[in-house]
Amino acid sequence: QVQLKESGGGSVQAGGALRLECAASGSISTVNCMAWFRQAPGEEREAVATLSTRSGRTYYHASVKGRFTISQSDAGAKVYLQMGSLRRGDTAMYICAAALRSSCDLGEMLPSGRFYWAQGTRVTVSS
Repeated sequence: QVQLKESGGGSVQAGGALRLECAASGSISTVNCMAWFRQAPGEEREAVATLSTRSGRTYYHASVKGRFTISQSDAGAKVYLQMGSLRRGDTAMYICAAALRSSCDLGEMLPSGRFYWAQGTRVTVSS
């Protein structure tokens, strides 16, 4: 089992920045992909950034590429999502997840798959 706990999030004006943190504990050696998903009201959950904990390779949804950065701590037990140039369309619940996959690209990160999930943290961007 892997436990995930998030911190960060909150309200920010458009153009601002926020950093989310996800702390992993438990059997973290059994997962190799860390991901940040988001879900806006009435919309489906989607992966916006993923990271391979073994290679360090990262993948981004087109809507956040160049604005968001996913990274991990040296020990690998924490994953961060640095969000910049925030837009109202980024308003959503952001959820950290961990999984074991052959590849960590977004195509492998369908929400219906097997994941360990955090509880989610709300991000609200106002104009």
